Amino acid sequence: MKSRQAKVGAAPGTMVHVGERMADKTSLRVVTYNAAEVKTWPLRDSAEGIAESIGQGITWINVDGLHQVDVVTALGREFNLSALVLEDILNTDHRPKLEVHDDFLFIVVKMLVPEPARDSFRVEQLSLILGDTYLLSFQESERDVFDAVRQRITIGKGRIRQSGPDYLAYALLDAVVDNYFLVLESISTELEHLEEALLTAPGPSDLHRFHSLRREAILLRRIIWPVREALAGMTRDDSPLIKPETRVFFRDVHDHAVQAMDIVESLRDLASSLLELHLSRNSQRMNETIKVLTLIATIFIPLTFIAGVYGMNFEFMPELRWSWGYPLVLLFMLGVAVTMLLYFKRKHWL
Repeated sequence: MKSRQAKVGAAPGTMVHVGERMADKTSLRVVTYNAAEVKTWPLRDSAEGIAESIGQGITWINVDGLHQVDVVTALGREFNLSALVLEDILNTDHRPKLEVHDDFLFIVVKMLVPEPARDSFRVEQLSLILGDTYLLSFQESERDVFDAVRQRITIGKGRIRQSGPDYLAYALLDAVVDNYFLVLESISTELEHLEEALLTAPGPSDLHRFHSLRREAILLRRIIWPVREALAGMTRDDSPLIKPETRVFFRDVHDHAVQAMDIVESLRDLASSLLELHLSRNSQRMNETIKVLTLIATIFIPLTFIAGVYGMNFEFMPELRWSWGYPLVLLFMLGVAVTMLLYFKRKHWL
């Protein structure tokens, strides 16, 4: 959970960035396209007048970095976004959701960005504003999962250049959900390796990794569950911003989110069962060790007693002067030990 100390006591609609700074500066990139052409350029100065400059075709404005509140606020004013919507965009710890407004849809989802160096992933918030001819996307850093979508727009592959901003919103959400499966596949592969190691040569670090994977599965459940609800709302809502021919694609990405949720539940159960198996195997190994030590101690109890009796060295002990006393006592002690071992074996304690 990210720190909200700056928002404590603030009035509703106060523009405060909640979260980590993941980019050097807030940058905007504009993509306008139609069936015939594509134009892309960075917005270096300010967002002032950008709404009026939107011409024919579809406009996609992508914002990387949310820590510069004034830049996000200026863009929000250009498109008549309310202060509450901008507040939710700047709060990167917000729950995924769908809000239906009069002239736009507000969508919040969580994007999983892989980090191969750490063998993990980073969770970033993605906010979408879907209008009649434009789409605004707000993300925390420059790294995202939209390279394939940008390539499709550039080369005109598929129907994205012939469709509206609702199809572009579907393409972005589909890329986000598809990336969930890559993360889930990575976790599933690691769980398989841990399972093999657990059955062959378990190590002391396995317990920590089991806890880590289980924690990641719980985090993914908290992320994907509300995303599934938001996508379900987009399939049911009768907003004119989503065309009937595009609604079927949102149903498809919703089905993918449901499938991802089922995989998360399976991975969480698998991680929990492997953790229990790991603990039970450790407990079993400890019990075996204690059993062996107990049997050894049990065998040496009578031997210690005999050695203690004949080690008292009283002057008038009857066996003290025997010339064969020492070897006879050793043989007797050996017989006691062998007898106890045979008894333990008969009881299947060995």
